[in-house]
Amino acid sequence: MSPLITGEAVVLELRPASFAARALGLLLDVLVHAALLVLILLAVAAAGDELDEAAVQALVLVSVVFCLVLVPAAVETLTRGLSLGKLAAGLRIVRDDGGAIRFRHAVIRALIGFLEIYLTFGGIAIAVALFDDRSRRLGDIVAGTYSLRRRVPVEPPVVAVTPRYLHAWAAAADIGRIPDSLGRRAAQFIRQAPRMSPLSRSGMAASLASEMAGFVAPAPPPGTTPDDYLAAVLAERRSRELRRLEEARKQSGRIGERLHRLPFSAGRDTAAD
Repeated sequence: MSPLITGEAVVLELRPASFAARALGLLLDVLVHAALLVLILLAVAAAGDELDEAAVQALVLVSVVFCLVLVPAAVETLTRGLSLGKLAAGLRIVRDDGGAIRFRHAVIRALIGFLEIYLTFGGIAIAVALFDDRSRRLGDIVAGTYSLRRRVPVEPPVVAVTPRYLHAWAAAADIGRIPDSLGRRAAQFIRQAPRMSPLSRSGMAASLASEMAGFVAPAPPPGTTPDDYLAAVLAERRSRELRRLEEARKQSGRIGERLHRLPFSAGRDTAAD
């Protein structure tokens, strides 16, 4: 994770691409650019009999600059940091502040990339990326960009479950007075608890359990941990809400069936009254 604080003091957790993912995306881009260059050079060679040597050399130079500098810069500018290789590897080039890159960023990356990737066969790019904490190459450092992972694995949802030894207590407990704000904070804690440090987790669980105890009766059995207490209360609260919604849906359905069975005239007279 790479924490980033925006101007609104919001912390964003971004995932820089690994060295292997960047190498894969770069290799695919190099192959595409090289294939395009070969096709253009074959066309120049086919027309070489009608051109003098100076014109052929000029066309070759223009083809190299076009395929290895202009095309990468144009593609990253138009796609806001994407390319064929980055799409395949699930990456995107962004600014150091997390925003989309512009034309100047793409041009700087392409110009320096021609030096560090093609002229040195990737030696400078590999050497710089290996010693950078975000696997940036020289062009990224100069342009103020880095590669961001677009495909982040979805974490499975964490759902509060009542521990077995608290089933009887939770079924009989009075939890209808819990404020919604407290319930949201407790639910957020349950979702984030697996990623918290043990000390922070225990302290926050004890604080939330103490606050929730003022709205829940009776007290839980002796030996109940704050984590289990919060999980039992939230799970039972969710179950009761679902049962209430199900009952309301069934009642609405029964009322609707009765209204549909009424004669049209009776329904009209009732609406008029």
